[in-house]
Amino acid sequence: MAPAAWTGLPLCLCLLLAPGCAQAGKLLVIPMDGSHWFTMRSVVEQLAHRGHEVVVVKPEVSWQLRQSSNYTMKSYSSSYTLEDLNHQFWVFSEAQWKTRVQDVHSLLLSPSNGIFDFFFSHCRSLFNDKKLVKYIEDGAFDAVFLDPFDLCGLIVAKYFSLPSVVFTRGVFCHYLEEGTRCPSPASYVPRGFSALSDTMTFRERVRNHVIQLEEHLICHYFFKTGLEVASEILQTTVTASDLFSQPSIWLIRSDFVFDYPRPVMPNMIFIGGINCHPGKPLSQVSCPSFPLLRITWLGRERKAEIPH
Repeated sequence: MAPAAWTGLPLCLCLLLAPGCAQAGKLLVIPMDGSHWFTMRSVVEQLAHRGHEVVVVKPEVSWQLRQSSNYTMKSYSSSYTLEDLNHQFWVFSEAQWKTRVQDVHSLLLSPSNGIFDFFFSHCRSLFNDKKLVKYIEDGAFDAVFLDPFDLCGLIVAKYFSLPSVVFTRGVFCHYLEEGTRCPSPASYVPRGFSALSDTMTFRERVRNHVIQLEEHLICHYFFKTGLEVASEILQTTVTASDLFSQPSIWLIRSDFVFDYPRPVMPNMIFIGGINCHPGKPLSQVSCPSFPLLRITWLGRERKAEIPH
């Protein structure tokens, strides 16, 4: 999968910003911490190597977001400590190990989802840093490269009226289809965590419609903190649809063949499953030669034949 991913990815980015296809640009990156950053960092570094000016904006308290010589890093103060973040993640991970996700209810309405409130709320700290806001405002950025998992990148793009490129494996609920205006007929496309296939019986299709309705009813509560922060920053009532409908390009870290057949839109670009570091060759392991193995095996056979 890795070779296909890296073959498609430069082509996608070439169409966006790569030298030769367009003049080198200035890119503002709003990442997601943790494992999400492992994948995004490889793309950010490639863009920097291709001559683009890249500025990564992050909270001071983070797990994996580190300074690099390949790009500029701008930090803003956090309202929580690393101990708070670690504790919330421990609560979340313990709940995931103990309780298997059965449906969208257990995923989005779990009491252990307090970790997401940390991710959603840190965008308020970003905009409280007036110096950083002024820097972004005067920076003449061409686009925002973001992970939509914590909404802050979407809020920044909307606040500064910048084109946005989304880099994601997927989006909770129905906002990918709604944001891209992509048809998603519930009679044919199974909803996430439904355990249904694309060959559904009539009863399963009815169930799929019910799950889709449930998503529209409860997803707002999952994003409640993030939407409150967005409404406070943008000085107007903001819905999740408002945020997810603005991206120009959706780079989806998956492959079309891994999913059930479903409609896609031209700005939904599948770039392959680059969800980990590139594979390394196996280390050299010394093993006994065949003659030695044969002698050892024959010796065991003869020993077994000796009567006790």
